[in-house]
Amino acid sequence: MNELVLVLDFGGQYKQLIASTVRSLGVYSEIVPGNISAQEIARRRPIGLILTGGPNSVYAPDAPGCSAEIFRLGIPVLGICYGMQLMCHVLGGQVSPGGAGEYGRVKVTPAEPAKSSFLALMSHRDCVTRLPDGFTATAHTQACIAACAHAQAKLFGVQFHPETKHTEGGRELLRQFLYDTCGAAGDYKLDDYIERQVAQIRQTVGSEQVLLGLSGGVDSSVCAALLSKAVPGQLTCVFVDHGFMRKDEGDEIERAFAKHKLHLIRVNAQGRFLVKLRGVTDPERKRKLIGEEFVRVFEAEATTLGDIPFLAQGTIYPDVVESGGAHGAVIKSHHNVGGLPDDVAFRQVIEPLAGLFKDEVRALGRLLGLPAKLVNRQPFPGPGLAVRIMGTVTEKKLRLLRAADAILREELERTPHRPSQYFAVLTDTRSVGVKGDDRTYDYVLALRAVTTDDFMTCEYTPLPHKLLGRVAQRITGEVPGVSRVVYDITSKPPATVEWE
Repeated sequence: MNELVLVLDFGGQYKQLIASTVRSLGVYSEIVPGNISAQEIARRRPIGLILTGGPNSVYAPDAPGCSAEIFRLGIPVLGICYGMQLMCHVLGGQVSPGGAGEYGRVKVTPAEPAKSSFLALMSHRDCVTRLPDGFTATAHTQACIAACAHAQAKLFGVQFHPETKHTEGGRELLRQFLYDTCGAAGDYKLDDYIERQVAQIRQTVGSEQVLLGLSGGVDSSVCAALLSKAVPGQLTCVFVDHGFMRKDEGDEIERAFAKHKLHLIRVNAQGRFLVKLRGVTDPERKRKLIGEEFVRVFEAEATTLGDIPFLAQGTIYPDVVESGGAHGAVIKSHHNVGGLPDDVAFRQVIEPLAGLFKDEVRALGRLLGLPAKLVNRQPFPGPGLAVRIMGTVTEKKLRLLRAADAILREELERTPHRPSQYFAVLTDTRSVGVKGDDRTYDYVLALRAVTTDDFMTCEYTPLPHKLLGRVAQRITGEVPGVSRVVYDITSKPPATVEWE
């Protein structure tokens, strides 16, 4: 058994990033509900506890909480953002509304004069205004107590988010908590994740068949490799071409997987998906309709193949966290999570990658022997271009966006250092232009390129102006219907990677 750190979930958007970072530092971690009992924690014998952030106010009547007993177990605790506030609140301190709050990178000044100030990601309105007995403030900003500690009890809190790369020295802070405070030996490797999932899949599936929704992306491809390892000969992969793929992508996916030892079925379902989205403008509604239609296609194929009882999906954690959790706010419902209908005909949905981030999935793919070209493939959302078209989705808009997106990808694939993800978005805004001395009133198209490791946060990629100019010139010259091209320079947060 590996050493264990429990991450107590209070609805924070970065909860799995905390767990992922802990695992990347060589310590196995699991996310559990924030209201887990002290008795259950003691039974599981973790070497440390981390309390996540969350969208609530700790003093609200319905706010998620935890037992004060967990702070008396003798297990080191690190509270992050809401987690720090909750620890202080439960132990007799005071948390108060903080006015405008602090958002983004903020200067943090340690209490020890010998330590230098640093920038940290803040995302809070409430503040700890009185510490519990035995605690001291170890850092502050202009607006709040930024960190606190009860060293003797091994209880620590930070108002900022050390799990994100926006915080200078955040990873080292977590390393110190794990190794210096919790006494970790660092006995966890990603190989262990493969072993656990293979054992769990075999126990769940037994000798029965599994149908996997294969999109051709990194996540579903790695999921296919993992399932093939766990239950060889029991897997059927179904690629649903919903008509929202990029230029020539459906044929490319079919050719790529024809080389692998997989039972692959391609279902051409462009017409039924487009009918489902007719007149729909709300992005949440789009995702839910697409998610439901995917399942209906899978159900039909499962029946044809002999009533396959298990549906597998390449869901990863950013999909889960953005679709909301027990206490989390819904950022967007992903087609394969929040978009699933309630009445699924399958006995069980298997999602062996749902605890991993994109970088971990890629690493897992390499360990499973997948080729680099497949493992490093550009991310592409399950709903495809349907969520990169603002407003209603039509065949005309799809043709326009495919052509523009192909130009962007062609130009960027010539560059030596590509962004983590890049794509075009067809906005629902029209703009006046001039072509051939004639007035035009055509669509505004947006370009998006981001740099990230985990897709829970990202920075926009500062592409060279010469490159952007060339892309814009080609799109407005080669794609009828586009009169203006703009570049999105918003990071995440406050934006998301995709526009819808």
